Amino acid sequence: MLFVGDDWAEDHHDIEIQNEAGQRLARARLPEGVASLARFHALIADHLGLDEGLSQVVVGIETDRGPWVGALVATGYQVYAINPLSAARYRERHVTSRAKSDPGDARVLADLVRTDRHHHRTVAADSDLAEAVKVLARTHQNLAWARQRQANLLRSTLREFHPAALVAFDDLASRDALAVLAAAPTPAAGRALTTTRIAALLRRAGRQRRADTRAEEIRTALRGEQLTAPAEIAQAFGHTVTAVVAVLTTLVAQIDRVEAEMTTRLNQHPHARIYLSLPGFGPILAARALAEFGDDPNRYETARARRNYAGTSPITRASGKRRVVLARVAVNSRLRDALATQAFAALKASPGARAYYDKPSCPRHDPPPGATRPREPARRHPPRLPTPPDDLRRNHRLASPHRHHPDRRRLTDKTKGRLHPLLHNDLQTVELISTERQKAWSEAVGRTGHNPNRQPTIPGPTISIPDHTNRPSTSGNARRRRRTSTTDASAAAAG
Repeated sequence: MLFVGDDWAEDHHDIEIQNEAGQRLARARLPEGVASLARFHALIADHLGLDEGLSQVVVGIETDRGPWVGALVATGYQVYAINPLSAARYRERHVTSRAKSDPGDARVLADLVRTDRHHHRTVAADSDLAEAVKVLARTHQNLAWARQRQANLLRSTLREFHPAALVAFDDLASRDALAVLAAAPTPAAGRALTTTRIAALLRRAGRQRRADTRAEEIRTALRGEQLTAPAEIAQAFGHTVTAVVAVLTTLVAQIDRVEAEMTTRLNQHPHARIYLSLPGFGPILAARALAEFGDDPNRYETARARRNYAGTSPITRASGKRRVVLARVAVNSRLRDALATQAFAALKASPGARAYYDKPSCPRHDPPPGATRPREPARRHPPRLPTPPDDLRRNHRLASPHRHHPDRRRLTDKTKGRLHPLLHNDLQTVELISTERQKAWSEAVGRTGHNPNRQPTIPGPTISIPDHTNRPSTSGNARRRRRTSTTDASAAAAG
């Protein structure tokens, strides 16, 4: 067998051919084209045995589409489409210096299909009709995304100078909005439109019902009060709106044309009847699902492989005691979007889908019908109740009495401002310090003959206010002052 690594670029292909032992037989850089494909076949023929067929040639390449890949599949080679992320991780298994080159990537792909091809799948051999549906379905979705981008651009432009248009039209990509904005791109032109003129524009755009009623609603919205921009700026924005509306009009027409062709090709496919029979599937979603799933019967080995490709099966990450189930990220995003839309559309069309959606997500954890849940055991430590508010501190917070600073001052006009504003009018209702605590403190001062406060105690309502000025400071000047005062005191004591 021969193993070929093909690192493709826009204008060339780097090729490396290996045998079963991993020895390099040939290396070349081939430009894109028919002549290079013929040279590729010649390199294969030079090293392929006489008794070996074309199915004994295994090719690894980081794409599954394009004329080059199609030619390789049509020749009869086993072509494996390798995910670029998988190729990068395989390169890191052998090269820790993070060195990278195109010939080196070709060697990595050849080694990968030689040793680990059983972990990857070959390029699907879908029919030409399925490939045609795939091209049309992806083009239709790309145009729909482009239409949404242009609609967002139009909305942001109208917000700058013409907010009445946003009131008149909910969907700026609709035919009604495009017809009216094309005729009146500025606020002045919109206010000049009559109901008859608007109704004629709506009928020309394709509206068949409630044209007059809708025209009156649009006229009322366009003539409503709004903030306006200067005339010169409004005219400049008007040209922008005209250009964006023209692009949107073309996109809407082309989307309809591609959708009609896609529906025609879908109805010609033999699997269309199966997809359209599922609830929630219409012509657009059915075409997208068929395009991404393909029609190759041997493409998926099991139903789980199909779910993995669609992204509907989760992944499990377990390490030690940690086990987490997460949503799958590396999926076909186009297929996942189509199936998600179909699933929510099926809720309205299928009672079975509605019942399955409303069913509990983990039925094994729910008790059987009629059973009662067991009572939870009482906790060892009941929850701690919050303590009632106590005396006020200087920072308007509540604190316990034992946290008061020993320096207590008389309640003066200056200290009143430090209390909570709700206490200014009725200070007598607040018991700042209990009588017993004040009496015990006075008796202690009388016994020792030493008053720790700088000011004498004056009878009357008092409050505990910490004197932060008496706390030792950590600044350099304060330390020098303390050392000087200590030295003076020691000298005085020695003298």
